[in-house]
Amino acid sequence: MKADIAMRENHQSGGVTRAGEAGLSDTVAWMRAAGEATRMRLLALLERAELTVSELVEILDQSQPRLSRHLKLLVEAGLAVRYQEGAWAYFRTANRGPARAFLDVALSGIGDDDPDLATDIAKLNAVRERRAQRAATYFASNAEDWNKIRSLHVPEGAVESDMLEMGLRHKPQSILDLGTGTGRILELFAPYVARGVGVDASQDMLAIARTALAVSEFSHLQVRHGDVYKLEAEDAFDLVVVHQVLHFLEDAETALQRAADHLAPDGRLLVVDFAPHTLEFLRDEHAHRRLGISFEQMSSWLLSAGLVGEDMKTLDAEGDGALTVVLWLARKL
Repeated sequence: MKADIAMRENHQSGGVTRAGEAGLSDTVAWMRAAGEATRMRLLALLERAELTVSELVEILDQSQPRLSRHLKLLVEAGLAVRYQEGAWAYFRTANRGPARAFLDVALSGIGDDDPDLATDIAKLNAVRERRAQRAATYFASNAEDWNKIRSLHVPEGAVESDMLEMGLRHKPQSILDLGTGTGRILELFAPYVARGVGVDASQDMLAIARTALAVSEFSHLQVRHGDVYKLEAEDAFDLVVVHQVLHFLEDAETALQRAADHLAPDGRLLVVDFAPHTLEFLRDEHAHRRLGISFEQMSSWLLSAGLVGEDMKTLDAEGDGALTVVLWLARKL
């Protein structure tokens, strides 16, 4: 990726640039794109949250066509990124590369006490509050089922502690969480990584995740609507996590292959799921496609994905019918 940036910049500017540096033409394009009051207000808002056009219309009190034109210019310049989720599109500032460095400088001089920005932030907080209320309503309607399943295995704290221990062994700087759900795993690894992306097929779960991540210390984390079988092109990640997802999938093998596609050369895949069990009600009542995953099955899937198991840990719960949680750590062959 860095080599591609350097080659493109060298071609556009007619000069020599080092990897990660911006060429003259890119810098001029960014200055032109950002050099307008509404677009600077948009960048300041998108730096704080992922927002739709309709939300930006509400916050800025400008027409949808006008804001759409401004957003189009920012996206074309590479200062903002557009993510389509069904009928909705979310926008956010660029979070890596030379454009990110430009934004850091351009936005650093704007104080929160600027009158226009202060008004915008107040309206943004109102939008976030409505999101939080919708997410809380959804969570409350499903919490009973989630708690019922959680009560069948070891406490989440024990699982998360081992996930951190295994996942951080190689000091990852980036994480991709497939089937991110409420974004809890991104939150867990947030203090240790520079960048995190979560992908989930459920819009309702993503609403919960966005609410949880809408705080300043999580600005380096983002969530996306997506299919684990058809992941959009992204940079490679140092750590890819698949936490309690495979037992829901029809084709877990293909999902792991797609996960492996997004691993950096020395990256690791961390899978967390149940060991084989006989609790049929999870299939009937909670859409589990398979009742746990055996060591042999996981080894076969990993091999098919070009991975080899590096470590495995089992966490046994107490009581009849309790579920054993298994953590697998794998690397590329």
